[in-house]
Amino acid sequence: MTATTTAPVAATPVRTLGKPSTRLRAWATRAPLLPALIFMIAVTQLPFVATLVISFFDWNALYPKARHFTGFSNYSDVLTDPDLRHSVWTTILLTAAVVVASLILGLGLALLLDRRFRGRGIVRTLLIAPFLVVPVAAALLWKHVLYNPEYGLLNGLLHYVGGPQPDWISNTPLLAVEASLVWQWTPFMMLILLAGLQSRDHQQIEAARVDGASDWQVFRHLTVPHLRRYLELGALLGSIYIVQNFDAVFTLTSGGLGTANLPYTVYQSFYQAHENGLASAAGVLVVIGSIIIATFALRVVSSLFREEVSH
Repeated sequence: MTATTTAPVAATPVRTLGKPSTRLRAWATRAPLLPALIFMIAVTQLPFVATLVISFFDWNALYPKARHFTGFSNYSDVLTDPDLRHSVWTTILLTAAVVVASLILGLGLALLLDRRFRGRGIVRTLLIAPFLVVPVAAALLWKHVLYNPEYGLLNGLLHYVGGPQPDWISNTPLLAVEASLVWQWTPFMMLILLAGLQSRDHQQIEAARVDGASDWQVFRHLTVPHLRRYLELGALLGSIYIVQNFDAVFTLTSGGLGTANLPYTVYQSFYQAHENGLASAAGVLVVIGSIIIATFALRVVSSLFREEVSH
């Protein structure tokens, strides 16, 4: 009697009916995000692409049939025109002054709020309030409540002490715009730096004090090095927004008296001169500058997260 051996039959995978594949499940989880993605592309990317295309044309809205392709001539005009170059310089000066002043004042307020005292929560809320004010409303507040030469608060205080009654916006236009922006952006810097102060290693600070270090030495050798990343982050984020600021310049001076920055010049070229191509080229340069600054800001943020994880 011979024994017959049967070769083992390889098990064939059986696909369960009705069970979606991994790829299908992945698409199912992403599907609710598609409307938001489509909306974001339609609202942000398509207008930018249209602006980029228009920037290569000599396109005046009053003479639409005369438009023609000019290549990079609009960009050349933006970089060589004296008025546009002055607006670029004004933008740089305005941004640098506001960012530096806001950082210094924000650091001082953050150091004060880092101490424990009665009513600290109320004081912190009051100091944050200027950043929550709508930019146009903040500019109107400074223009009429503070700067007005007839009934403004500043001239009222000067009249009380027998001082002069200057027209602040006419005499110091750029400084007037900078002061209103510093008032609004100092709370933002304060919040970032306060977060940095509260993330310090307090044991290290206590050890330094035990060794005889003064408050200035602790601030110089421990606090400032720790806050370096937070100072960079505040400067970069503030620069991104202040470079694009339009509300304060438009509301306080209407771009006059040498205060026209690049965003206001874009508005003036587009809505008043109807030079769509030139305004689009200037707008593209603003976007490119903002992207460059934002790239550095993202690197600083990622380095902060890496430091937090390492600790």
